Amino acid sequence: MTKYERQGESRKFDPNFKGPIHNRGCTDILCCILFILALFGYFAVGILAWSQGDPRKVIYPTDSRGQFCGQAGTPLEKKPLLFYFNILKCASPLVLLEFQCPTTQLCVESCPDRHLTLVKAKLNSKDHEYYKQYCKEGVDFAKLSTPEILRDSLCPAMLMPSKPFTRRCLPALGTMKGGVVVVGNETTFDGGEGTAVNATDVLEASKKSNVVVEARQVAMRIFEDYTQSWHWILLGLVIAMVVSLIFIVLLRFLAGIMVWVMIVLVILVIGYGIFHCYMEFASLKGEPGADVTIRDLGLQTDFSVYLQIRQTWLAFMIILAIVEVIIILLLIFLRKRILIAIALIKEASRAVGHVMSSLFYPLLTFALLAVVIAYWAITAVFLSTSNEQVYKVFNNSECEYSRETCDPKTFNTSNISTQCPDAECLFAFYGGETLYHKYLILFQFYNVFLFFWCANFVTALGQVTLSGAFASYYWAFKKPEDIPAFPIFASLGRALRYHTGSLAFGSLILSMVQVIRVLLEYLDHKLKGAQNKFAKFLLSCMKCCFWCLEKCIKFLNRNAYIMIAIYGKSFCPSARDAFFLLMRNIIRVAVLDKVTDFLLFLGKLLIVGIVGIFSFFFFSGRIKAVEEAAPSLNYYWVPILTLVVGSYLIAHGFFSVYAMCVDTLFLCFLEDLERNDGSAERPYFMSQHLLSLLKKSNEEPKSVD
Repeated sequence: MTKYERQGESRKFDPNFKGPIHNRGCTDILCCILFILALFGYFAVGILAWSQGDPRKVIYPTDSRGQFCGQAGTPLEKKPLLFYFNILKCASPLVLLEFQCPTTQLCVESCPDRHLTLVKAKLNSKDHEYYKQYCKEGVDFAKLSTPEILRDSLCPAMLMPSKPFTRRCLPALGTMKGGVVVVGNETTFDGGEGTAVNATDVLEASKKSNVVVEARQVAMRIFEDYTQSWHWILLGLVIAMVVSLIFIVLLRFLAGIMVWVMIVLVILVIGYGIFHCYMEFASLKGEPGADVTIRDLGLQTDFSVYLQIRQTWLAFMIILAIVEVIIILLLIFLRKRILIAIALIKEASRAVGHVMSSLFYPLLTFALLAVVIAYWAITAVFLSTSNEQVYKVFNNSECEYSRETCDPKTFNTSNISTQCPDAECLFAFYGGETLYHKYLILFQFYNVFLFFWCANFVTALGQVTLSGAFASYYWAFKKPEDIPAFPIFASLGRALRYHTGSLAFGSLILSMVQVIRVLLEYLDHKLKGAQNKFAKFLLSCMKCCFWCLEKCIKFLNRNAYIMIAIYGKSFCPSARDAFFLLMRNIIRVAVLDKVTDFLLFLGKLLIVGIVGIFSFFFFSGRIKAVEEAAPSLNYYWVPILTLVVGSYLIAHGFFSVYAMCVDTLFLCFLEDLERNDGSAERPYFMSQHLLSLLKKSNEEPKSVD
């Protein structure tokens, strides 16, 4: 078998070929049916999750009876804070095992502001009402003695000065000179049961009680930042959209000039980033604590701390310098190919100019992806909060029923309370033993898998629609006379009517690889503390291989969708034809198509850089003119990072039109070279300018005769 036979047969001249074939049939019907059934199953999982889940579990703290503190429309609406009867018990290792302090927890209006024991409160009638707000309902100080109240865990033995922290009352810890830990300016105080409590012990207990809510604390602060800055973020995203649209319009009329301007501006923007990082690095020299390393600092919830050490700015400066050098070297080595790539972009600009509706198609893709992401996120939240309240026996003395499941409604009349007088039936965690809860992990996996499948399907639909429209432009011999009316709508209709199965097939293959990558990342997270170096090495190799596989599948799928849009074949034959066509022109693929992708990537980088720099100066309060307008935030990097990611997605959406246009025209151009020879009977469909550049670069097309 010869080299050309292995790479498939070249296209033959067909005088009747006028672009995307209109007379086509449905493809990959079996996969279409499978996709529809999977969607019905996805809707069923969503309905099941919405009927079982309760998002309040991730919003409000929960008391010992499983009630939500501060929830509107409930008796606890005016009691938003969670109070621990004995914070010292939170130092127990049980917190790390079951994520629950083994002490009674109560919803209260406000945290205690002074130290007071139960004994002193009973002796002074003025303190009765104050102390009762931290006791269970119905406690009568006149009828019950102090031992009886403590035995039945009706009230805490003592109160200590506390402050609300992530909706929980935690001791108001402080530090005096010399590092002495104090609570309310006291190092030790009466524990209310004849023992003295050390403030250091309270510190350890507070740390343990905060293990569960540490991540939630960061999440709540981020959420607060979003509530304060969402309108500014929205304005920034609109600006990013306007800048992207202006850039695309200018690219339509001034492609060559805009590409060179874009290259220069990218180099300048990254250069400014290097300069700014150096200035911050130099300004911190000699500052107290600025020489602390990131490793010594460890993980901090206040990420602004990292910006106060020199090593952070040094790392940023090195990363930006490496990116700058790589871009400059690529531009130097690819300077001759850039001219051809610019010609290809100019041809794409003409195509976009004749199919202007293509610029607005990304809005449909954004809307569909937003629906997919929202459905996945809502379903995931409801699935993760669909567990039931599980109560367990907590006790101080020896008890055979310790940590067993119990029912708070019948606990006081059961044998457990008789055999273990000091035992309590307290809320432990959310779980369940029903059939639904047993398969809950499978529902979560199905939710993730269908998310990838639907998201990839939406992306594939956009690629087929755009490639069909731009192929209609390329194969129109007389432009714009031969271009069909409403090419975007015609291409979208063909894709949905005939090729839903093929799109589902291609996106299914890609989704499988992506889910495997997610599982590998999960395993890698679980094995971080493992000592088996061979397992880590093997896992790293698998992650690398599947990353490469995902990139290859995305590349093949993209070109297969172009062939589907043109010829209307099923997925596998289209993927094969596209692969062999690219293999027969592998040099052109490497030096033309990829250089064009690189130039378009620089355009995205420029827009992200412009939006990122302005948002940094605005939210960090460094623009004096609008300093008062900038919102007060916990982490000013939250809106900045959101704007950077959002502006990249917006720029990617607009530039994806150009990228898809370039890829479609390039594949059609390769087909054109094989079908025609430039004679009067078999003329080329490509522009004469592009032909002349190919001849100058020794890439002159040869006849296939």
